[in-house]
Amino acid sequence: MRSGLLFGAGAYGMWGLFPAFFPLLKPAGAAEILAHRIVWSLILLAVVIVLVGRLGELRTMSRRTWLLLTCASALIAANWAIYVYAVNNGHVVDAALGYFINPLVTVALGVLIFRERLNRAQLVALAITVVAVVVLTVEIGSLPYIGLGLALSFALYGAVKKTVDADPRISVGVEAGLAAPFAVGYLLMLQSAGTGTFLGHGATHVALLMCSGALTAIPLLLFAAAAQRLPMVTMGLLFYLTPVMQMSWGVLVGHEAMPPARWLGFALIWVALAVFSVDAVLRARSARRSLASEGNV
Repeated sequence: MRSGLLFGAGAYGMWGLFPAFFPLLKPAGAAEILAHRIVWSLILLAVVIVLVGRLGELRTMSRRTWLLLTCASALIAANWAIYVYAVNNGHVVDAALGYFINPLVTVALGVLIFRERLNRAQLVALAITVVAVVVLTVEIGSLPYIGLGLALSFALYGAVKKTVDADPRISVGVEAGLAAPFAVGYLLMLQSAGTGTFLGHGATHVALLMCSGALTAIPLLLFAAAAQRLPMVTMGLLFYLTPVMQMSWGVLVGHEAMPPARWLGFALIWVALAVFSVDAVLRARSARRSLASEGNV
């Protein structure tokens, strides 16, 4: 439990600090940063897979697994692209919104895709979330595309990964490997056109772009280690560490605008999350009591 909490806090804490890191990669644009994240994370994960002796598992994966990981690769790449764009263009609070509503979007996908049933508390939480999105839409003047894009892409990514039967290190490495040819091709195109930033902006810029791979892969590996050690309820509650840190950065450091209507929308999201979290904790306790009583019998 203790090591699981450390791994989980490490993963979510690193994700929460991303708004401080990605602006350091300018003048690289969102697409170029995404390409570097894919390439350098693949190199790191390939080393990890070789060191743990799992390379042979690639040959035994089924066609279905490869197809699912192809979908997962596209979804996580879209999520990364939206996030980097948001952080580097003054939309950190909008990105935080996406990760606040992500658990509730995941629940909704569970109903639509896996035919899971909702209890009363979950229905109330989803209804409040819908009201919050309406409030934010009225305040912004359009749908909160960044927040919804991040929430949907990550929730769909989680839904796909739920059905993948593969070691997390293998699956994440394959996702990076499937996207790598496109990333390498894009970077080569930028360099040949003279618009790439990898070279010509100093050794520090090169090092930071290379580090983006490690900062992409390490939280995913920590997350996988935490998921193996912690109950889902604990993982769900730890998840909120990331958007809280991101929103705090956007408001306190980025000085992004927070008019009253936006505060109202976020307040509704927090109420929905409170309802959802309390219900999840109570159901987990009830399940443990039931198991304990069955064991005593």
